[in-house]
Amino acid sequence: MISGFSHLRDDRVLTGLSDNEDAAVVRFPGGKALVQTIDFLTPIVNNPYWFGQIAAANSLSDVYAMGGEPYTAMNIVCFPIETMGKEILRRILEGGMDKIRESGAVMAGGHSIKDKEIKYGLSVTGIVDPAAFSSNRGLRTGDHLLLTKPIGTGVLATALKADFGDSAKIEELIYRWAGRLNKAGGAVIQKLGLKGATDVTGFGLGGHALELAKASGVSIELWLDKIPFIPEAVELAGMGMFPGGSTANRNFCHKLVEAPTGADPILVDLTFDAQTSGGLILSVPEEKLAQARDLLLEAGDLAGHIGQVLPDAPERGKLRLV
Repeated sequence: MISGFSHLRDDRVLTGLSDNEDAAVVRFPGGKALVQTIDFLTPIVNNPYWFGQIAAANSLSDVYAMGGEPYTAMNIVCFPIETMGKEILRRILEGGMDKIRESGAVMAGGHSIKDKEIKYGLSVTGIVDPAAFSSNRGLRTGDHLLLTKPIGTGVLATALKADFGDSAKIEELIYRWAGRLNKAGGAVIQKLGLKGATDVTGFGLGGHALELAKASGVSIELWLDKIPFIPEAVELAGMGMFPGGSTANRNFCHKLVEAPTGADPILVDLTFDAQTSGGLILSVPEEKLAQARDLLLEAGDLAGHIGQVLPDAPERGKLRLV
Protein backbone atom coordinates (compact mmCIF):
# COMPACT_ATOMS: atom_id res chain seq x y z
CA MET A 1 0.00 0.00 0.00
CA ILE A 2 1.30 3.47 -0.90
CA SER A 3 2.10 5.42 2.24
CA GLY A 4 0.88 8.92 2.99
CA PHE A 5 -2.69 8.35 4.20
CA SER A 6 -2.00 6.82 7.58
CA HIS A 7 -3.28 9.98 9.28
CA LEU A 8 -6.85 9.11 8.26
CA ARG A 9 -8.89 7.57 11.03
CA ASP A 10 -12.32 5.97 11.09
CA ASP A 11 -13.96 4.15 14.02
CA ARG A 12 -15.17 1.40 11.69
CA VAL A 13 -11.61 0.20 11.15
CA LEU A 14 -10.24 -1.74 14.14
CA THR A 15 -6.71 -2.13 12.75
CA GLY A 16 -4.76 1.02 11.95
CA LEU A 17 -3.40 1.76 8.49
CA SER A 18 -0.13 2.78 10.11
CA ASP A 19 0.40 -0.64 11.71
CA ASN A 20 1.61 -2.39 8.52
CA GLU A 21 -1.12 -5.01 8.72
CA ASP A 22 -1.76 -7.09 5.59
CA ALA A 23 -5.52 -7.03 6.14
CA ALA A 24 -8.11 -4.77 7.77
CA VAL A 25 -10.63 -5.64 10.46
CA VAL A 26 -13.78 -3.58 10.07
CA ARG A 27 -16.97 -3.35 12.13
CA PHE A 28 -20.05 -4.47 10.15
CA PRO A 29 -23.62 -3.31 10.78
CA GLY A 30 -26.11 -6.02 11.74
CA GLY A 31 -28.95 -7.00 9.46
CA LYS A 32 -27.12 -5.98 6.29
CA ALA A 33 -25.75 -7.91 3.31
CA LEU A 34 -22.48 -7.38 1.44
CA VAL A 35 -22.11 -5.89 -2.02
CA GLN A 36 -18.60 -6.62 -3.31
CA THR A 37 -17.06 -5.30 -6.50
CA ILE A 38 -13.68 -4.50 -8.02
CA ASP A 39 -12.63 -2.40 -11.00
CA PHE A 40 -9.61 -0.49 -12.25
CA LEU A 41 -8.66 1.26 -15.48
CA THR A 42 -6.00 3.12 -17.39
CA PRO A 43 -6.16 6.94 -17.55
CA ILE A 44 -8.81 8.53 -19.77
CA VAL A 45 -7.76 12.09 -18.86
CA ASN A 46 -4.37 13.74 -18.49
CA ASN A 47 -4.95 15.36 -15.09
CA PRO A 48 -3.83 12.76 -12.48
CA TYR A 49 -6.13 14.06 -9.73
CA TRP A 50 -9.14 13.95 -12.06
CA PHE A 51 -8.14 10.45 -13.18
CA GLY A 52 -8.07 9.30 -9.54
CA GLN A 53 -11.56 10.71 -9.00
CA ILE A 54 -12.94 9.13 -12.17
CA ALA A 55 -11.41 5.71 -11.43
CA ALA A 56 -12.76 5.75 -7.88
CA ALA A 57 -16.24 6.88 -8.97
CA ASN A 58 -16.25 4.12 -11.57
CA SER A 59 -15.34 1.48 -8.98
CA LEU A 60 -17.95 2.71 -6.49
CA SER A 61 -20.72 2.76 -9.09
CA ASP A 62 -21.65 -0.93 -8.98
CA VAL A 63 -22.57 -0.61 -5.32
CA TYR A 64 -24.90 2.31 -6.04
CA ALA A 65 -26.46 0.42 -8.96
CA MET A 66 -27.72 -2.21 -6.52
CA GLY A 67 -29.11 0.36 -4.11
CA GLY A 68 -26.22 -0.16 -1.70
CA GLU A 69 -23.94 2.19 0.19
CA PRO A 70 -20.14 1.96 -0.12
CA TYR A 71 -18.65 0.92 3.22
CA THR A 72 -14.96 0.19 2.68
CA ALA A 73 -12.60 0.67 -0.26
CA MET A 74 -9.09 -0.59 -0.99
CA ASN A 75 -6.73 0.89 -3.59
CA ILE A 76 -5.45 -1.10 -6.59
CA VAL A 77 -2.44 0.67 -8.11
CA CYS A 78 -0.10 -0.14 -11.01
CA PHE A 79 2.51 2.55 -11.60
CA PRO A 80 5.85 2.99 -13.47
CA ILE A 81 7.62 4.31 -10.40
CA GLU A 82 11.07 4.15 -12.02
CA THR A 83 10.15 6.36 -14.96
CA MET A 84 7.40 8.63 -13.66
CA GLY A 85 7.39 11.07 -10.76
CA LYS A 86 5.90 10.13 -7.42
CA GLU A 87 3.91 13.39 -7.41
CA ILE A 88 1.74 12.02 -10.22
CA LEU A 89 1.04 8.92 -8.15
CA ARG A 90 0.25 11.03 -5.10
CA ARG A 91 -2.24 13.13 -7.05
CA ILE A 92 -3.99 10.01 -8.39
CA LEU A 93 -4.34 8.63 -4.87
CA GLU A 94 -5.51 11.97 -3.51
CA GLY A 95 -8.21 12.11 -6.16
CA GLY A 96 -9.34 8.60 -5.28
CA MET A 97 -9.23 9.32 -1.56
CA ASP A 98 -11.37 12.44 -1.91
CA LYS A 99 -13.97 10.51 -3.89
CA ILE A 100 -13.99 7.68 -1.33
CA ARG A 101 -14.59 10.20 1.43
CA GLU A 102 -17.36 11.85 -0.60
CA SER A 103 -19.05 8.44 -0.85
CA GLY A 104 -18.93 7.97 2.93
CA ALA A 105 -16.79 4.86 2.69
CA VAL A 106 -13.58 4.27 4.62
CA MET A 107 -10.27 3.59 2.89
CA ALA A 108 -9.04 0.32 4.42
CA GLY A 109 -5.75 -0.26 2.61
CA GLY A 110 -4.78 -1.58 -0.79
CA HIS A 111 -1.98 -2.94 -2.94
CA SER A 112 0.48 -1.47 -5.46
CA ILE A 113 2.88 -2.95 -8.01
CA LYS A 114 5.36 -1.60 -10.52
CA ASP A 115 4.04 -1.66 -14.07
CA LYS A 116 4.84 -0.05 -17.40
CA GLU A 117 1.37 1.52 -17.58
CA ILE A 118 -0.64 3.44 -15.00
CA LYS A 119 -3.71 1.61 -13.72
CA TYR A 120 -5.85 2.59 -10.75
CA GLY A 121 -9.11 1.55 -9.18
CA LEU A 122 -10.75 0.18 -6.07
CA SER A 123 -11.97 -2.98 -4.47
CA VAL A 124 -15.20 -1.87 -2.80
CA THR A 125 -17.39 -3.49 -0.18
CA GLY A 126 -20.84 -2.01 0.23
CA ILE A 127 -23.82 -2.71 2.45
CA VAL A 128 -27.37 -3.30 1.34
CA ASP A 129 -30.69 -4.44 2.77
CA PRO A 130 -30.85 -8.14 1.78
CA ALA A 131 -34.62 -7.82 1.29
CA ALA A 132 -34.47 -4.65 -0.83
CA PHE A 133 -31.91 -4.27 -3.58
CA SER A 134 -31.95 -3.76 -7.33
CA SER A 135 -30.52 -6.04 -10.00
CA ASN A 136 -30.51 -6.76 -13.74
CA ARG A 137 -33.46 -9.11 -13.33
CA GLY A 138 -35.78 -6.63 -11.61
CA LEU A 139 -37.42 -4.96 -14.64
CA ARG A 140 -41.19 -5.30 -15.04
CA THR A 141 -43.35 -4.69 -18.09
CA GLY A 142 -44.71 -1.15 -17.93
CA ASP A 143 -41.72 0.29 -16.07
CA HIS A 144 -40.14 3.49 -17.37
CA LEU A 145 -36.39 3.95 -17.79
CA LEU A 146 -34.45 6.91 -16.40
CA LEU A 147 -30.80 7.70 -17.17
CA THR A 148 -28.75 9.77 -14.72
CA LYS A 149 -25.75 10.85 -16.86
CA PRO A 150 -25.40 11.76 -20.55
CA ILE A 151 -23.83 9.48 -23.15
CA GLY A 152 -20.62 10.13 -25.07
CA THR A 153 -17.59 9.99 -22.79
CA GLY A 154 -16.05 7.17 -24.85
CA VAL A 155 -15.95 9.40 -27.91
CA LEU A 156 -14.60 12.30 -25.83
CA ALA A 157 -11.82 10.12 -24.40
CA THR A 158 -10.88 8.94 -27.90
CA ALA A 159 -10.63 12.53 -29.11
CA LEU A 160 -8.57 13.55 -26.09
CA LYS A 161 -6.15 10.68 -26.61
CA ALA A 162 -5.77 11.69 -30.26
CA ASP A 163 -5.28 15.36 -29.26
CA PHE A 164 -8.18 16.22 -31.56
CA GLY A 165 -10.24 19.34 -30.94
CA ASP A 166 -10.32 21.54 -27.84
CA SER A 167 -8.46 19.26 -25.43
CA ALA A 168 -9.05 21.38 -22.33
CA LYS A 169 -12.81 21.54 -22.93
CA ILE A 170 -13.03 17.83 -23.77
CA GLU A 171 -11.09 16.83 -20.64
CA GLU A 172 -13.30 19.02 -18.45
CA LEU A 173 -16.43 17.44 -19.94
CA ILE A 174 -15.14 13.93 -19.26
CA TYR A 175 -14.30 14.84 -15.68
CA ARG A 176 -17.60 16.65 -15.11
CA TRP A 177 -19.62 13.51 -15.79
CA ALA A 178 -17.28 10.54 -15.26
CA GLY A 179 -16.01 11.99 -11.98
CA ARG A 180 -19.53 12.29 -10.56
CA LEU A 181 -20.73 9.67 -8.08
CA ASN A 182 -23.95 7.76 -8.72
CA LYS A 183 -24.84 8.38 -5.10
CA ALA A 184 -28.13 10.14 -5.85
CA GLY A 185 -29.30 7.30 -8.09
CA GLY A 186 -28.45 4.78 -5.40
CA ALA A 187 -30.49 6.79 -2.90
CA VAL A 188 -33.48 6.82 -5.26
CA ILE A 189 -33.29 3.01 -5.50
CA GLN A 190 -33.38 2.80 -1.71
CA LYS A 191 -36.08 5.41 -1.14
CA LEU A 192 -38.49 4.15 -3.79
CA GLY A 193 -37.70 0.44 -3.47
CA LEU A 194 -36.74 0.05 -7.13
CA LYS A 195 -35.98 -3.52 -8.20
CA GLY A 196 -34.26 -3.04 -11.56
CA ALA A 197 -31.15 -0.99 -12.30
CA THR A 198 -27.62 -1.09 -13.67
CA ASP A 199 -24.81 1.32 -14.40
CA VAL A 200 -23.65 2.19 -17.90
CA THR A 201 -20.00 1.33 -18.47
CA GLY A 202 -18.01 -0.57 -21.09
CA PHE A 203 -20.92 -2.14 -22.99
CA GLY A 204 -22.55 1.23 -23.58
CA LEU A 205 -26.17 2.20 -23.00
CA GLY A 206 -27.44 -0.27 -25.59
CA GLY A 207 -25.33 -3.17 -24.36
CA HIS A 208 -26.31 -2.71 -20.73
CA ALA A 209 -29.97 -2.25 -21.70
CA LEU A 210 -29.76 -5.61 -23.45
CA GLU A 211 -28.30 -7.18 -20.30
CA LEU A 212 -31.29 -5.87 -18.35
CA ALA A 213 -33.75 -7.13 -20.94
CA LYS A 214 -32.25 -10.62 -21.12
CA ALA A 215 -31.98 -11.03 -17.34
CA SER A 216 -35.55 -9.82 -16.77
CA GLY A 217 -37.20 -11.67 -19.68
CA VAL A 218 -38.54 -8.47 -21.25
CA SER A 219 -37.88 -6.17 -24.21
CA ILE A 220 -36.68 -2.59 -23.96
CA GLU A 221 -37.62 0.38 -26.11
CA LEU A 222 -35.19 3.31 -26.14
CA TRP A 223 -36.20 6.67 -27.61
CA LEU A 224 -33.26 8.08 -29.59
CA ASP A 225 -34.59 11.63 -29.42
CA LYS A 226 -34.81 11.45 -25.61
CA ILE A 227 -31.39 10.00 -24.84
CA PRO A 228 -29.15 12.80 -23.44
CA PHE A 229 -26.14 12.64 -25.74
CA ILE A 230 -23.28 15.05 -25.00
CA PRO A 231 -23.43 17.53 -27.94
CA GLU A 232 -19.65 17.65 -28.33
CA ALA A 233 -19.58 13.85 -28.50
CA VAL A 234 -22.17 13.85 -31.28
CA GLU A 235 -20.05 16.34 -33.23
CA LEU A 236 -16.82 14.41 -32.68
CA ALA A 237 -18.42 11.07 -33.56
CA GLY A 238 -19.48 12.61 -36.84
CA MET A 239 -15.80 13.38 -37.48
CA GLY A 240 -14.79 9.76 -36.95
CA MET A 241 -13.77 9.91 -33.29
CA PHE A 242 -15.55 6.65 -32.45
CA PRO A 243 -13.64 4.19 -30.20
CA GLY A 244 -13.00 0.65 -31.34
CA GLY A 245 -14.64 -0.79 -28.23
CA SER A 246 -17.88 1.03 -29.05
CA THR A 247 -17.85 -0.35 -32.59
CA ALA A 248 -17.36 -3.84 -31.12
CA ASN A 249 -20.35 -3.28 -28.81
CA ARG A 250 -22.60 -2.31 -31.72
CA ASN A 251 -21.49 -5.24 -33.87
CA PHE A 252 -21.88 -7.75 -31.03
CA CYS A 253 -25.42 -6.59 -30.23
CA HIS A 254 -26.80 -5.92 -33.71
CA LYS A 255 -28.73 -9.21 -34.07
CA LEU A 256 -30.84 -8.32 -31.01
CA VAL A 257 -31.41 -4.68 -31.92
CA GLU A 258 -34.12 -3.05 -34.03
CA ALA A 259 -33.47 0.44 -35.38
CA PRO A 260 -35.88 2.39 -37.59
CA THR A 261 -35.07 2.99 -41.23
CA GLY A 262 -33.72 6.51 -41.54
CA ALA A 263 -32.48 6.75 -37.94
CA ASP A 264 -29.42 8.96 -37.52
CA PRO A 265 -26.52 6.46 -37.70
CA ILE A 266 -24.38 8.66 -35.42
CA LEU A 267 -26.98 8.47 -32.63
CA VAL A 268 -27.44 4.73 -33.14
CA ASP A 269 -23.66 4.27 -32.85
CA LEU A 270 -23.47 6.49 -29.77
CA THR A 271 -26.09 4.33 -28.07
CA PHE A 272 -23.33 1.71 -27.88
CA ASP A 273 -20.50 4.12 -26.96
CA ALA A 274 -18.37 2.52 -24.24
CA GLN A 275 -18.64 4.68 -21.12
CA THR A 276 -16.31 5.03 -18.15
CA SER A 277 -18.16 5.78 -14.92
CA GLY A 278 -21.45 6.34 -16.73
CA GLY A 279 -24.82 6.93 -15.13
CA LEU A 280 -27.46 4.54 -13.82
CA ILE A 281 -30.37 3.11 -15.77
CA LEU A 282 -33.28 3.00 -13.33
CA SER A 283 -36.38 0.93 -14.03
CA VAL A 284 -39.23 2.87 -12.42
CA PRO A 285 -42.90 1.92 -12.08
CA GLU A 286 -45.14 4.59 -13.61
CA GLU A 287 -46.63 5.63 -10.28
CA LYS A 288 -43.14 6.44 -8.95
CA LEU A 289 -41.77 8.12 -12.07
CA ALA A 290 -42.44 11.75 -11.13
CA GLN A 291 -40.99 11.29 -7.64
CA ALA A 292 -37.87 9.58 -9.00
CA ARG A 293 -37.26 12.38 -11.50
CA ASP A 294 -37.74 15.03 -8.82
CA LEU A 295 -35.27 13.33 -6.46
CA LEU A 296 -32.61 13.03 -9.16
CA LEU A 297 -32.99 16.61 -10.33
CA GLU A 298 -32.90 17.94 -6.77
CA ALA A 299 -29.54 16.17 -6.31
CA GLY A 300 -28.13 17.70 -9.50
CA ASP A 301 -28.27 14.51 -11.58
CA LEU A 302 -29.91 14.11 -14.95
CA ALA A 303 -33.27 12.34 -15.09
CA GLY A 304 -33.46 11.47 -18.76
CA HIS A 305 -36.71 9.63 -19.50
CA ILE A 306 -35.22 7.45 -22.24
CA GLY A 307 -37.57 4.53 -22.75
CA GLN A 308 -39.85 1.88 -21.39
CA VAL A 309 -40.04 -1.83 -20.60
CA LEU A 310 -42.19 -3.92 -22.96
CA PRO A 311 -43.33 -7.55 -22.94
CA ASP A 312 -40.90 -9.99 -24.47
CA ALA A 313 -41.65 -10.70 -28.13
CA PRO A 314 -39.36 -13.38 -29.62
CA GLU A 315 -40.13 -12.22 -33.17
CA ARG A 316 -38.96 -8.67 -32.36
CA GLY A 317 -35.64 -7.22 -31.30
CA LYS A 318 -34.82 -7.49 -27.60
CA LEU A 319 -33.76 -3.84 -27.80
CA ARG A 320 -35.80 -1.49 -29.97
CA LEU A 321 -34.48 1.95 -30.89
CA VAL A 322 -37.27 4.28 -31.96
